[in-house]
Amino acid sequence: MNDVLARVGDRWSVQIVYALSRGTMRFNELKRELGISQRMLSQSLRDLERDGLITRRHYATIPPRVEYDLTDLGRTFREPVMALAKWAFDNQCRIEANRRAFVEPDPLPEPQLGA
Repeated sequence: MNDVLARVGDRWSVQIVYALSRGTMRFNELKRELGISQRMLSQSLRDLERDGLITRRHYATIPPRVEYDLTDLGRTFREPVMALAKWAFDNQCRIEANRRAFVEPDPLPEPQLGA
């Protein structure tokens, strides 16, 4: 269970599934929309494809075109992702206010050796 939750719960996987929930997208569309590095997007897409959540279609055109879409399994993940996105959107202001109001506790004093 931990292995699956690590995949579906990481930041980029959730955002990629959220973006693809609106339909097929090309690599550069995802990169622009998410503000993610090319390397991180490539790795995240590869991991999601390996886990069977997305499909990758390569078209032998000039220039080459690659499109990504959710699989049937990926579409079952849409509902929890959309619920999580809604919760994050609905509570963003409250969380930001809590972060601003939070006061870091004083660090614990260093123990005295030989005392």
